[in-house]
Amino acid sequence: MNIQILGRKNCNDTKKAQRFFKERRINFHFRDLAEKGLSNGELENICRTINPEDLIDKESKRYKKRGLEYMVYNIEEELLSDPLIVKTPIVRNSGKVTVGVEPGVWAEWIKDA
Repeated sequence: MNIQILGRKNCNDTKKAQRFFKERRINFHFRDLAEKGLSNGELENICRTINPEDLIDKESKRYKKRGLEYMVYNIEEELLSDPLIVKTPIVRNSGKVTVGVEPGVWAEWIKDA
């Protein structure tokens, strides 16, 4: 298994994802999106399985502060330019991706490994 967790250090859902894999002694790589956002290539890979609309956290303070609910915008450009509007955690396992807390899916990954 090659688990990568993209999230924010202070995000409770990201902490839940990390705890899920730690409790099962599965190594993972964590990257704080607040420090280094998504690259263009990463976003393309993620969007192969996840709708870009589902990657935007419409409940985040940043999304509301910027007034994005009232604007027409390019989703990919916004996700690349402002990592604080990305819904977290994004958990990747090779070509598989989840957004948010998905312990059932992660357990399937472990079972299939």
